[in-house]
Amino acid sequence: MINITDIDKARIGVIGAGSWGTALANLLADKGFKIDFWVFEKEVKDQILEIRENKVFLPGVKLSPNLFPSNDIKDVVTGKDLVLIAVPSHVMRETAMKISGLIERDAIIVSASKGIENSTYLTMSGVLKECIHVIPEGNFTALSGPSFAKEVARKVPTAVTAASKDPDAAAFVQSVFATPFFRVYTNDDVTGVELGGAVKNVIAIAAGVIDGLGLGLNTRAALITRGLTEIRRLGVALGANPRTFTGLAGIGDLLLTCTGDLSRNHTVGKKIGEGMKLKEILSEMRMVAEGVKTAKSVYNLSLKLGIEMPISHEIYRILYEDVSPKEAVLRLMTRDLKQEMDEQ
Repeated sequence: MINITDIDKARIGVIGAGSWGTALANLLADKGFKIDFWVFEKEVKDQILEIRENKVFLPGVKLSPNLFPSNDIKDVVTGKDLVLIAVPSHVMRETAMKISGLIERDAIIVSASKGIENSTYLTMSGVLKECIHVIPEGNFTALSGPSFAKEVARKVPTAVTAASKDPDAAAFVQSVFATPFFRVYTNDDVTGVELGGAVKNVIAIAAGVIDGLGLGLNTRAALITRGLTEIRRLGVALGANPRTFTGLAGIGDLLLTCTGDLSRNHTVGKKIGEGMKLKEILSEMRMVAEGVKTAKSVYNLSLKLGIEMPISHEIYRILYEDVSPKEAVLRLMTRDLKQEMDEQ
């Protein structure tokens, strides 16, 4: 790994030119790093080269001249000290396999993607570790927290966390990404940070359903609170530190995604609450609402582990079994009465 005192010399590649990948790549480019930037769509690459803007995924943001877009993933990752990956979760494995033989053995891999793979129940760093064998486990880092891409791109003060089992790797990522408007903390609980970032998208769909049904602020507050309980239950069962869920990657990200108008997952839920069907909603969206696929992973994983996650289960039924949102709410409200606090 590059010495942390030589941070300004770090060679960085960014994979994924959605709104989040573009915002982070531009943040680094604005800091003075020369960023090789892998872009899947030729039209997006051409836009960045010609007008310094990603009109498809991050319109209205002028991009740094230090951002060098390419459709060749080999050029972007070869010889890099740090590779940031911000692709949709359902293409993470395919992407990881493409770059597995190209990554430097001591490179730091940063995942900014949030999701749980449907077939394996692995988080995104889990998928990366399985595909890229040459990298030490401590070199895999997850970047997560309450951070809408458009606001980061506008330099709105934002705080996130960088999680790695190696404190030096986390500190390196912290220093690379930190700016006066983008504050980065470190954490050693990779599992908790990634689960918080993934499962909150499912709860955000539920919050959107509540708003689409017009059920009010009491209902939303109860949903967010009990949703956090579900995230913590799953995290603890998988070995996460429960304190992580009181932090930026837990309650912070959950609050933002459940209440912010920029949340794609909340938007999907709201439209469902208003009466639209999922297929119709997704056909209108070019960007990915990660909670739709993650809902399936969470449902199946919680059943496998015997974890009680009633809100997540009802969202799965709404999305995949065409259950009425009103029926789901009634079922949640009329469950057997219980004590509020879990043992952990």
